[in-house]
Amino acid sequence: MSDRLFGQDKSEVSGSVHEKGFFMEKQKKPVLLQLFLSTLYISAFTFGGGFVIITFMKRKFVDELHWIDEPEMLDLAALAQSSPGAIAVNAAILVGWRVAGFPGMLISVMGTILPPMVVLIVISFFYAAFCTNPYVSLVLRGMQSGVAAVIFDVVADLGGKVVRSREVLSVVMMAAAFIASYFLSVNVIYIILAAIVIGVGKVLVTSRKEDAK
Repeated sequence: MSDRLFGQDKSEVSGSVHEKGFFMEKQKKPVLLQLFLSTLYISAFTFGGGFVIITFMKRKFVDELHWIDEPEMLDLAALAQSSPGAIAVNAAILVGWRVAGFPGMLISVMGTILPPMVVLIVISFFYAAFCTNPYVSLVLRGMQSGVAAVIFDVVADLGGKVVRSREVLSVVMMAAAFIASYFLSVNVIYIILAAIVIGVGKVLVTSRKEDAK
């Protein structure tokens, strides 16, 4: 009798686990679809490189969908910049993984690379016509102005968050990185490595102070 009851209980538990897994899969599918459509849209209408696409990702995934908070988005942007490869693809990998794990990573990367791949394939067939067309040249010059404005918006937004945090070390590091890059023409790799060393040192010092308490 007890075995029969135990068998029934076990089957009920197993059934509930399967139902829960099925429900989670049903919930995950809309997320993956929305993730793909969002990255596809962002990539299709973004011009000017990885820093611009990070701005649109922030507005979509932080401000609109609330899948990621602002400090985490800032961390993902720093990781995307620090890692080898295109910033846009790196950011898509990190955001996709954060939102929906490995499937989300694949979906977001696919949505990010499809638009430029299609556009470049079309341009490659009509490259000579695009190069000599004065109207295309004027369009590209106009886009450069728009891109500069969007990049400035990124700097003002993310940089403003650092200033408002009132962390002296972070503000000093940001100012020093700008001076080193813009005025002293220091290689970005050295700036990133220096920031990593300072950041690790800060964490170690903070952890030791907490342990001492």
